[in-house]
Amino acid sequence: MSANIAWGLLLPFLGTTLGAAVVLLMKGQIHPRVQKILLGFASGIMMAASVWSLLIPSIEMARQQGTLAWGPAAFGFLLGMGFLLFLDSFVPHQHLDAEKPEGLPVQARRNTMLLLAVTIHNIPEGMAVGVVFAGVMAGLDGIGLPAAMALSAGIALQNIPEGAIVSVPLKMEGISRRKAFMWGTLSGAVEPVAAGVTILLAGLIGPAIPYLLAFAAGAMIYVVVEELIPELQAGGHSDIGVIGVALGFVLMMVLDVALS
Repeated sequence: MSANIAWGLLLPFLGTTLGAAVVLLMKGQIHPRVQKILLGFASGIMMAASVWSLLIPSIEMARQQGTLAWGPAAFGFLLGMGFLLFLDSFVPHQHLDAEKPEGLPVQARRNTMLLLAVTIHNIPEGMAVGVVFAGVMAGLDGIGLPAAMALSAGIALQNIPEGAIVSVPLKMEGISRRKAFMWGTLSGAVEPVAAGVTILLAGLIGPAIPYLLAFAAGAMIYVVVEELIPELQAGGHSDIGVIGVALGFVLMMVLDVALS
């Protein structure tokens, strides 16, 4: 059991590492159409995971606890959105396609700012995996090991294109392949850390797991709406990105329902 949980916590990070390794093989930039469908795929997985793996279990657990079924889901979701809004507003960072950094003004290298942007993006994914596995460890009804592994595998799948989308553009900016791979890999290191911290919090405040599930869902939806969808719509080829959303959403939904 403990070995399965350890693998489940590491899977998303391994997905990012595998994606970042693409920079060691590619000679050019990722084709815009390919990048659009990958962004859409990641968006679809995150949206489906937020509903089936996080919000629905939150509602079911609250109902079993005898509390207002939608209360923890609604409150936790808004709190998660607010938390990411706070990070996005105050933590210095810069997106790859942005000319100016966001957050509080600081003197830092562009590479560092890019890494911070992806770190903010990956925190909710680590929290989502952590809180689901915390439910498994606590033996809570409605959260089984197969469903938790499905969530972890789904996030790992969408981290593969994300790792490539981070590392390949860095190489095109003049950074060496090895350094671009290192930055891409480091961008996913926050996920097992966030997962571990979430498990510790869930162990201290077990009855709050429905809130934590919804919190992670709100944080992930914030990333989709604030970052991924705007990138998906920028420029041309947005239709193929919509196809990616559909594929990612259906894949994550099938994984969760089939293995729950």
